[in-house]
Amino acid sequence: MATPTVREFPLTGPESGPYAITLGPDGALWFTLVHSGRIGRLDPDGTHTGHDLGDPECGPTVLTTGPDDALWFTEYKAHRIGRITTAGAVTHFDPLTPGSGPYGITAGPDGALWFTETVANRIGRIDPAGRVTGFALPIADAFPSAITTGADGALWFTLNAADALGRITTTGEVTVHPLPTRGAAPVGIAAAADGSLWFTEIGAGAIGRLDRTGEYRQFPLPDPQSRPHAVALDTAGDCWFTEWGTNRVGRLAGDGTLTEYDLPTPGAEPHGLVQGPDGAIWVALEVGALARITP
Repeated sequence: MATPTVREFPLTGPESGPYAITLGPDGALWFTLVHSGRIGRLDPDGTHTGHDLGDPECGPTVLTTGPDDALWFTEYKAHRIGRITTAGAVTHFDPLTPGSGPYGITAGPDGALWFTETVANRIGRIDPAGRVTGFALPIADAFPSAITTGADGALWFTLNAADALGRITTTGEVTVHPLPTRGAAPVGIAAAADGSLWFTEIGAGAIGRLDRTGEYRQFPLPDPQSRPHAVALDTAGDCWFTEWGTNRVGRLAGDGTLTEYDLPTPGAEPHGLVQGPDGAIWVALEVGALARITP
C-alpha cells in the first residue's frame, strides 16, 4: 500500500451518512447526508455548515452543480429532485414518474440536469425552471445508476442490473453497450476529456474503461471483493475510485498503474469522491466524516 497523507475530518455521526460529494460553484465542498435529510458544506477554511431539507427521510443521494450555479440533487427515498442555492435556499421538484427512485444526476450539455430513475427504469431531464421529461429504456429492470456527460455531448450512464452502459442523446435516442463480464454490475461513471469513460464494476471487483472507439478494457483489482463504487477523474486524467468492500481508495493512471490507499477508520464506508480546490481528493465516508488524500 502507498503511504500518502490521508486525513479524516469527522463532521457528523454515522446517523447522518455522508454519501456523495462535489465541488460547488462557490469553491466549497458540498455533500449529501443520506440518512438525515440534509446537505452539508465544507468551505476552504474548514468551516462546516449543514442545511435541512425539511424531511429527514428524503434520502438525498447524488448531487452536482447546475448551470444556474445552484446544487441539484436526487432524493432517492422521497422520489424527487432537489435544488439548493449556495445561500441555502431549498426547492423540491417531483419527477415525472411517481416512486421512480432517482439516483444519479449530472449537468447536461443542453442547460438541463439529467438523472437516472432506478425503479422506473427511465432517464429523466429537468430544466432550471423545474420542467421534467422522461425517457424509457429499452431493457427492462436495468437499474440505471450513475450518469455523466460525455465528451461527445451525450449522456452516459451505468445499467447496474443489465451489466451494460447506456448512452442517451439530448433528443432522447438511447443506445445500450453491453459489457463482456457477466455480473459486472457497473455503478459509478466518469467521462474523460479524450472521450473515454471510466466506470466501476462493483460485482466484478474491477474498473472498466470504454474509449471513444468503443474499445473496452478491464482493470481487475487485487481483491475481487473490493466492491468499487464511485469514480472520479483528477486534472491529470488519473481515475480515482472508492473501494467500499475493503475500506480503501484507489487510483489508476492512464497506463493502468494502480495505487491503493487505506483509510484510517475501519469500516468507514467510502462512497463519493471528488478533487477539491486544493488539488487533494476528498471522499465522503458514510461513517460520518470526509477524508482528504494527498498523493
